[in-house]
Amino acid sequence: MSVYEKLKVLNITLPKLDPPVAAFVPFVRAGNLIFISGHIAKKDGKPWTGKLGADLTTAQGKQAAQAIAVDLMATLQAAVGDLNKIHRIVKLLVLVNSAPTFTEQHLVANGASELLMEIFGERGAHARSAFGVAQIPLGSCVEIELIAEL
Repeated sequence: MSVYEKLKVLNITLPKLDPPVAAFVPFVRAGNLIFISGHIAKKDGKPWTGKLGADLTTAQGKQAAQAIAVDLMATLQAAVGDLNKIHRIVKLLVLVNSAPTFTEQHLVANGASELLMEIFGERGAHARSAFGVAQIPLGSCVEIELIAEL
């Protein structure tokens, strides 16, 4: 089944790209690698704000990460033209806006990881880092960047 068939089965529509809000580009290609800039969590078109472990639950953070994965796929599609050209999702870097005692960043990150593996199958299995941070731009709860191989 193609990536687009899987997206359709899951009732996922890739959104239009938002322009960057700072001095960077949404993606860079270097050889066969595509580096996707960090995407922040959004809810109803606005930054999904809050700290995990204080304002938001792990389950909400996981939903935010999953929503970011959809946005990352939209940017990846803009970068390569066809998601079926992706040979592998190589790595995710997940930043979680965390209260000092929150220790479930890895579970939040699973929202993105599990969706990418469901969409891309074996090609979606990737290396990953997940960090708790004091703050993310615009107060967002989660930010994720992605590296993919063509």
